[in-house]
Amino acid sequence: MTEEIFERYAEEYDAWYDVHRSVYHTELARIRSVLPPVDARSVEVGVGSGRFAGPLGIRLGIEPSHALGRMAYRRGIDVIRGRAECLPLRDDSCSLVLLVTVLCFLDDPRRALAELRKILVPGGTLVIGFLERDGPVVQTHLRTGGKRHFLSHARFFSSDDVRGLLRQAGFSVLTADSRQGFGVFLARKD
Repeated sequence: MTEEIFERYAEEYDAWYDVHRSVYHTELARIRSVLPPVDARSVEVGVGSGRFAGPLGIRLGIEPSHALGRMAYRRGIDVIRGRAECLPLRDDSCSLVLLVTVLCFLDDPRRALAELRKILVPGGTLVIGFLERDGPVVQTHLRTGGKRHFLSHARFFSSDDVRGLLRQAGFSVLTADSRQGFGVFLARKD
């Protein structure tokens, strides 16, 4: 199961952001460029070690991994243990949901997107950052087996796939930016 990988290799996962600092900062800047104002009802689902929520001012995260959740907590994030497919939040309770490099690790992306829609207020926004199936990171991994602990458990999507999943879940895509194999979509709950 994917959760076990993130438990076992949490330190390695978090260290990637230091080793690849320029890639991380580029992804962070691209998300920041579309992110609406963050408020007390904002949440990052799959908060990991807090590398995105913290700098973006999001103070609540959902994370299935204890090890990564502890790291996020140390970065100032209140962490609730949970999975995207069954969120431990009330319906219509969030103004903004952030999902970064999580879609590829979900057991049931359709169910997860339906859950995200449920917790968002009417007109609430969802920002998704994802590794694109045809992008250089994924293609290098497929060719060489790099990042074996993590990406070997991933199922990758194209931008068109993600756009379709969002529409099926009841979201309108407001902006879509695909560069260097990392897609960033801003969507609104219909």
